[in-house]
Amino acid sequence: MSEPDALRTAEAGRTIEAVVANLARVVHAPDETLRLCVLCLVAEGHLILEDFPGVGKTMLAKALARSLDVSFSRIQFTPDLLPSDVTGVNVFNQRTNEFEFRPGPVFANLLLADEINRASPKTQAALLECMQEQQVTVDGESYELARPFVVLATQNPIEYEGTYPLPEAQLDRFTMRLQIGYPPLPEEARMLTEQTADPPLDSLQPVADARDAVALAEEARAIYVEESLNRYIVALLRATRADTRLYLGASPRAGIALLRVAKARALADGRDYLSPDDVRAVAVPVLAHRLIVAPEARSTGLTDAAIVQDVLAKTPVPV
Repeated sequence: MSEPDALRTAEAGRTIEAVVANLARVVHAPDETLRLCVLCLVAEGHLILEDFPGVGKTMLAKALARSLDVSFSRIQFTPDLLPSDVTGVNVFNQRTNEFEFRPGPVFANLLLADEINRASPKTQAALLECMQEQQVTVDGESYELARPFVVLATQNPIEYEGTYPLPEAQLDRFTMRLQIGYPPLPEEARMLTEQTADPPLDSLQPVADARDAVALAEEARAIYVEESLNRYIVALLRATRADTRLYLGASPRAGIALLRVAKARALADGRDYLSPDDVRAVAVPVLAHRLIVAPEARSTGLTDAAIVQDVLAKTPVPV
C-alpha cells in the first residue's frame, strides 16, 4: 500500500470512529452495536432495528443523520398508509395544465421507517425499488435518490396483533438486523438526568457530511479481498442452505451484503485488506434475519443467530 493510500485508509477509519463516538453521546448502547450501524451506512446498506419500545431506536436514527449532516425523513407506518405516501405522487397543476411530481418522504439521505410491520404489504413493497436500485418509479418515470441513501426500519418483536410481518424478499434487502437492548444500571440512571435536563441530541454537532459518507463507501469498495475469502463466504452460505434445521438458507444477496459489511469493518480498522475475522465478526447481524428456522428446530428453542454461530464454528477458516 502506497503512503497516500495508507493515509487515506487511516483517515477513513478515524472518521468512522468519530461518528461512532458521536452516536455514543446520545444513545446508551454497546459500542459494537453503534459501530455496526455506521458500518451498515459505509456498506451502502439498510438496517432493521428490532427491539422493545423506548430503547432509543428513533433517537439512534436522528443522531446518525445529525452526525453526518444529511437530510432526514421519518414515516410512521400505519395500516392506512399508501405507497404514494412513501414515494410521492403526480399532482395536476392547473396553472401549467400539466402533472408535476411531488416527492415523498423517501427522498432523503436517511429514511426512518418507524414500525414498518404495521403497514400493509403493498405499502411495504413501495420500499423495494428504493432499497435495491436507489430510485423511485412513479407513472413510468424514474427519479434517482441522493447518495447516501439508508433505510433504517424499526419493529417491535413482541407485538404481533395488527401487524404484517415483512416477507422474506424484503427482509433479504435489509443488510443487517440489530438490537439495542436495555442499558446497564449506571448508564440508564445517567440517561434519566440527561433526557430530563439537557437532551444531548439537541446539541449534537456533525462530525462528517454526505460527501464523507459517499467517500467512505468508495474506500470500502476498494478493500482488497483474497479469493480464498470469497470462497469462505460462499462456504458459509452453502452451509446454511444444507442445514436441515433451516427451512430457508442464505441467498447470494446475503453473501454480497456480508462481504460489503466485512469490507467496511476492515476500513474502520484502518486496513486496506480483508481478513477472516472481519467476516466472522459481522456474520450474525448480516445473515441471521435472512434465515427461516424449520418448525421442529424452532420448537426446541433454537434461534437463527445460534445457527449462524454454529455454522461459523464448523466451517474451516482460510489461513
